[in-house]
Amino acid sequence: MRRLLLAAMMFGAASGAQAADMPDFLRGSLSSGPSAPTRNWDGWYVGGQIGYTSADMDLSHAPQTQTNFMLRNSVLQAPLADWQLLSRNHAQAGGFGAFVGRNYQWDDLVFGYEANYNYMTNLKSSSTNLMSRSIVNPAGENPPDGHTHTYATTLTGDASLQIKDVVTFRGRAGWATGNLLPYVFGGLAVGRVDASRTASVSYDKYDDYDITIQQGVNTVTVHQTDYLGSKSYPLSVERRANSFVAGWTGGLGFEYMMWGNVFMRAEWEYIQFLKVKDMSFSTNSARLGVGYKF
Repeated sequence: MRRLLLAAMMFGAASGAQAADMPDFLRGSLSSGPSAPTRNWDGWYVGGQIGYTSADMDLSHAPQTQTNFMLRNSVLQAPLADWQLLSRNHAQAGGFGAFVGRNYQWDDLVFGYEANYNYMTNLKSSSTNLMSRSIVNPAGENPPDGHTHTYATTLTGDASLQIKDVVTFRGRAGWATGNLLPYVFGGLAVGRVDASRTASVSYDKYDDYDITIQQGVNTVTVHQTDYLGSKSYPLSVERRANSFVAGWTGGLGFEYMMWGNVFMRAEWEYIQFLKVKDMSFSTNSARLGVGYKF
């Protein structure tokens, strides 16, 4: 029995020595090979870009505060505030700009902040319209019993809006893998716009009621309409040139280190601005850029 155990031990030792001298792939494992090192994205960077921007511009309520002021203390103020006089438009334009930022890297995670500027070549829209409606016994109107007061009202107006350029201040977070850096970002936006609008209101007022008259032995009900006069409010014109409007931004993109410290980037950005002159607007932009990391 001892001889058998001694022979088994000697065979196991010899087999282990032979296995140690065998190549890796014969020992049941494959070499992982050299892995691509993650690039160093830490530091300052600058660059330039070109892009394409589409804007949704809602001009429908542009005359609202103008009519509210003209019709203050009037029974027509509330009804006209709900009128959607103008249209909602879609504008498109190209542009170009530049960016500068700072990255901080922890292993594969990259965080940073960036200032981004973009000039729009011709991103603008306008709308003009006239609307006439009859407003019957508006809230606050107290006609006599059996009487109906009707305001035949006409509202005219126009509006235009142009987005000239935009600066965004945004933080971003990315994940570095090899030469690629996908990232997301969000922050504040400031746009420079030209905005204008006009509005005018006029109405004719009527009183409708029924009267009963005696014609011989017959009693006849006759409908009567009296004209109570008209009123026109002077044209209101408002313009703001090179006005700054705040907003917020968010988006995503990626950067790719091409050679040395030169990288290219592609990104999509959404910006929602605050209202200006009762006009709301937002933009979607796609951009390509080239930058250099110091």
